[in-house]
Amino acid sequence: MPERLACLFYSAGSPYARICRMAVLEAGLADRVSEVETTLRDPAAAVLPFSPAGRVPALVLQDGTTLTETTLVLGWLDRMGGALRLLPTEPAALAAYGRVLGLLDGIAVWNRELRRPETERSPGVLALEADRAERLGDALERDVAAGGYARLDAGWLALAATLGYCMRRHAAWQWQPGRPALGAWFAQAERRDAFQVTMPPSNPL
Repeated sequence: MPERLACLFYSAGSPYARICRMAVLEAGLADRVSEVETTLRDPAAAVLPFSPAGRVPALVLQDGTTLTETTLVLGWLDRMGGALRLLPTEPAALAAYGRVLGLLDGIAVWNRELRRPETERSPGVLALEADRAERLGDALERDVAAGGYARLDAGWLALAATLGYCMRRHAAWQWQPGRPALGAWFAQAERRDAFQVTMPPSNPL
């Protein structure tokens, strides 16, 4: 593992890991946190010696402790004293972050289902997650139109990663139509260097 204060294992296609990768860049911690790309669902995955879960993000600390799950990683990055606070403390800002995580979790389930052979897909799961995405998309449109997600924090990063994931890897959800505020917000977000540097490979469904 590279000699820095922590090492972040990631997969280029993971929006969860992308949240943390953008956070490292935006907080000015790139000289203190190294990155290692790993495969997933692979018995030879580079992350497995550090985390038996084999999931990303996984942040390995100097003492060998491994933190998994996006929110835990963001909390530790805050403790490293970066240029901005990632995890908000205000209830409204925490709720905004949680709302996007709810959307992302549903999108991840939807995408995984679509990647199954067609005969193995669950129509009920697909319908449930499509409905959930539409509800949350409408709620986020209202939030953004009212000035939400203006501050660069965990909610902002999660929203940018989620919408970016849908653009590159989950085209099944057309989130732009009827949501002009969200579209304008994303157009600004995707101009940031941290967004561009962490762009996932395109493999849309």
